Amino acid sequence: MRDALHLPDWMPKAQRAALHLRATTAGTKGAHHALYVVLLRDSRGAGRWGLYVGETSLDPDIRFDQHKTGYKASRHVNRFGIRLLPQLFEHFNPLRRWEAVELEPVLAEAFRDAGVPWVEGGH
Repeated sequence: MRDALHLPDWMPKAQRAALHLRATTAGTKGAHHALYVVLLRDSRGAGRWGLYVGETSLDPDIRFDQHKTGYKASRHVNRFGIRLLPQLFEHFNPLRRWEAVELEPVLAEAFRDAGVPWVEGGH
């Protein structure tokens, strides 16, 4: 574990993996979508940590709040979501919808390849 938030040891590798990816439409005219990453924590048993990857036309903060209140929610984020991890997604946003949809599973797979043991979303 790391720092005051006790982040998992795999977090630096996850951050490097995310920063390695780029969005070609980031910040272009008509770019109104966003990728977002949520830190997950299942406090049962050994206390497993993970990441959820999503895409939205909303501000990621608003979308996270929707998950937590149960509106169009991923059960994983609703139950285990701790907070957004902007350092893993801000460099992509805003981007066009087609690229958000395309990058979402790529980012999830990059996290798995980086050793994140539990990755949700990324459809």
